[in-house]
Amino acid sequence: MRTTSRIVAAVAAVAAVLLSPAGTPAVAAPARTAPDTTGTGAVTTGPCPPVPSVSRPPRPTPPRADPAQRAVGGAALATPGLVTPAGSPAPPAVPATSWLVADLDSGAVLGGCGPHEYATPASVQKLLLAATMLPRLDPRQVVTMTAGDLDIEPGSSAVGLVEGGRYRIETIWLGLLLKSGNEAANALARLGGGPDGQAGGIRAMNAEAHRLGALQTHAVTPSGLDGPGQFTSAYDLALIARACFADANFRRYDATREAVVPAQPALREKAFQIQNDNQLLYRYPGALGGKTGYTDLARHTYVGAAERNGRRLVVTLLGAEATDRRGWEQGAALLDWGFALPRAAAVGRLVRPGELAAPPPTATATPPPLAAAGGPARVDPLGPRWARPGPLAGAALLLLGATVVGALAGRRRRRAAAGRRA
Repeated sequence: MRTTSRIVAAVAAVAAVLLSPAGTPAVAAPARTAPDTTGTGAVTTGPCPPVPSVSRPPRPTPPRADPAQRAVGGAALATPGLVTPAGSPAPPAVPATSWLVADLDSGAVLGGCGPHEYATPASVQKLLLAATMLPRLDPRQVVTMTAGDLDIEPGSSAVGLVEGGRYRIETIWLGLLLKSGNEAANALARLGGGPDGQAGGIRAMNAEAHRLGALQTHAVTPSGLDGPGQFTSAYDLALIARACFADANFRRYDATREAVVPAQPALREKAFQIQNDNQLLYRYPGALGGKTGYTDLARHTYVGAAERNGRRLVVTLLGAEATDRRGWEQGAALLDWGFALPRAAAVGRLVRPGELAAPPPTATATPPPLAAAGGPARVDPLGPRWARPGPLAGAALLLLGATVVGALAGRRRRRAAAGRRA
């Protein structure tokens, strides 16, 4: 009898996840403290703060929620709401749909709000491009910009590179990370994409996301300009940022405050200076770098990292509104909160590159053994033996699953959305 009730409760929980509409704010509920199965201790959960409503293009319909992917990094992270270490001070109420703070070195996740909720990335997607292409491209190589590289959304962010201009790849990286140049993103994806050029570069980005364990990330454009089916999550962004900050060249480029784009005498183009748009570098002691982003659809997105007393933390934000504080200021407030926590505080962890490496998941694939990956011990994807359903319960689960999917399909319509900047 107890086994049956547990099965019914588990099915109801999965159904609740599957039927929750994308982008719906967490239902207000009192914070509660519960044990965490990751080995990191008890956690406190509750609703995320509300985000102001603004005029924006319709949100695209995200992929169906996968319980295994939502549990990557620990069971406590599989929540649309707030999760923090039990007994910790409340984090600042930032107006973002999701965020996460993690330790770059240990991989400990200190807290988050909807860490595995799907969102659109804007220009923070350029970090995935960097993680993918930095090992592939020689920074000293001189390359020529093409007309295709300069084919970007009118009015979107650009460095000012010119067709036919010859630049070192290092200069293009600086244009990407300091000025969020979309033409720089196109060029780097093309150069690292092999025979298929930019299309090959985007495929490589998605392969790299999967290798890192960023299973909710799918790139459609190299720059982060909005595209149908393009998503990420706050947790995935932390994995990607961690890979970036492990690269010495990235750390150097990303922390550069000013750089000079060389003249192109053959094209009668003068040299010019560019400055880093990430205000964290100028205004936050110990700042290491990060990336800003914005489109009408994604709203403000942000990744920032800083070091204090030998401890390096990273913050990721998605869907933020610049009401009383801009994106980097919201990130700075969350970094302050993270640095104030004890070093041992955690609600989960960032998985290691390659830890979840397996063929890309399909609708019928079995979750990888470490899909829940909240601690060093392996997690049985079927759960405890006492909770495994027998044949009749399994048939009931299948029937309920079909009903849930049918209901979900009836409630959601895919609508294309396009932003203006990245």
